[in-house]
Amino acid sequence: MSDLVDNHINTRSLQAELTAKRDSGRKLLLPYVTAGVVANWMDCVEAVIEAGADAVEIGIPFSDPAMDGPTIQQASVQALDNGITPHGALSELRTREFAVPLIAMTYFNLVFRYGNERFASDLAAAGCAAAILPDLPFELAGEWQEAATAHGIENVLLAAPVSSDERLAQLVERTRGFVYTVSTMGTTGERAELDNAASILSQRVKAISDLPVIIGFGISNPEHAVSAARSSDGVIVASALMRTLLDGGSIDQVASQVSAMRVALDEAF
Repeated sequence: MSDLVDNHINTRSLQAELTAKRDSGRKLLLPYVTAGVVANWMDCVEAVIEAGADAVEIGIPFSDPAMDGPTIQQASVQALDNGITPHGALSELRTREFAVPLIAMTYFNLVFRYGNERFASDLAAAGCAAAILPDLPFELAGEWQEAATAHGIENVLLAAPVSSDERLAQLVERTRGFVYTVSTMGTTGERAELDNAASILSQRVKAISDLPVIIGFGISNPEHAVSAARSSDGVIVASALMRTLLDGGSIDQVASQVSAMRVALDEAF
């Protein structure tokens, strides 16, 4: 392994970068890559950035990913079988510097075992600007939030279509980076069509917050990306990309998927 690099800890704000790009008229595109899904997974991170990503979600594999559908679960199992560990994934990230912010996505059981302070510190050392812990309610996130803030890690929260107006207001007050707007109730995964609930929820969030609103769950192709971006500031694409790798596709093919979405968004808006 090469020597560790300085990833400019605590100098990069996901929220500031995404907001500036949004305000310039750009629709945001956030691909997801499972750490360790293939041996050269960091080359995949580089490739999706070159293809037009504005930030990249790094999935840190967990054995019981409750909110993830079959594809991301399979990617996590493959990564674990390949020997990836949370510390290993973050250590690998420390060996490179990336041109856009990185967002760690995992589950709180892993963070609890790792330790709030240590995990936040290691995220920062790995160059991550933010974290998504979808199974940690904000009411119980005090210790994690304190550690994250101390190390410059923005805590991204998820808004669901069933969120009441009161809870949505509390959520947008606490989230940092952006508001992760879930397109439908259920787990992540590719879908033939997007639920109209995503558009309604995006409008509700925009009515009470100036944070970037980004839709995830089920974004599978350029048409989905454009449709979701009409009511939001951008999209997250995950399962469609990991499915390509799981089926033996190349990193270049994954990059082509991201590039096609980037072109579609740029042409549509």
